[in-house]
Amino acid sequence: MLSEYELRERINSISETQKITGAMYLIASSELRRAKDAFDRTMPYFELLRKDIKRIFRSIGDVDSRYMYPADGSHLTDGRYGILVITADKGLAGAYNMNAIKAAEKAIKEHPDSKLFVIGSYGRKYFSARNIPFEENFEFSAQSPTLHRARRITGILLTEFASGNIDKIFVIYSHYKNDAVIDVVNERILPFHRGQILDGDTGSPESFRFFPSEKEVLESVAPSYVCGYLYSALTDSFLSEQRSRMSAMETADRSARDMLAELDFECNKLRQSEITREITEISAAARYQKEKKSRKGEAV
Repeated sequence: MLSEYELRERINSISETQKITGAMYLIASSELRRAKDAFDRTMPYFELLRKDIKRIFRSIGDVDSRYMYPADGSHLTDGRYGILVITADKGLAGAYNMNAIKAAEKAIKEHPDSKLFVIGSYGRKYFSARNIPFEENFEFSAQSPTLHRARRITGILLTEFASGNIDKIFVIYSHYKNDAVIDVVNERILPFHRGQILDGDTGSPESFRFFPSEKEVLESVAPSYVCGYLYSALTDSFLSEQRSRMSAMETADRSARDMLAELDFECNKLRQSEITREITEISAAARYQKEKKSRKGEAV
């Protein structure tokens, strides 16, 4: 059983840890508001871009482009995968990092020849520690996502795609649905498949004049679409990270309060035992002195 001193030391240690988790909660809360603002500004742009892509796809014919599958949907399972996985730069965010990493490991297991591109220090350290190869020169932070960074990432991935080093580009990231639900998304962004782009679309073909050609217009629009998608994925992941960190700090704070309550109870119980023992000793001594005086009186 721990002594009162040891219990007090443990209480002080947990209290200091609680201060840290409280500070991290406040920081994550501030970052969450900022991330939500960025996400809310990003989604209208991406949704408008998606609508424009759909309008183009409704109007073009069977275009022979590196960015598209054939119209008949053939070759859907062939090719080398390029997998972009978005993690955080640090931990203490619950299952946020591991959920994305597990999805990436599953994809790599199914397609061992995949090229892995990792955003975030946590993911790079994880894969490096387990000797899972990834692109070493692809070093991007997960903090404060910007459109400029999304353009740089898009440029690298499209260069790999155009050179034939990868035949498909997949993105694995955490999608924020609400404060209680954060899902991991594994989605192919290249090449496009007409059926998936137009899935559920009931619009009719529009009369467009493509200049200089349908293929060149598509190849001009596709990089912008990929960049917009990646930027939305980066902001979505950053938002999910902050919400996950807030939840983790809330859980840690509750656990700390429970532990402090239990330790306070043990400490008070120990003190009460010490007080009871001291009272018992005093009472026994007083009784002994009283009996001793009584025996002396009888002797006289």
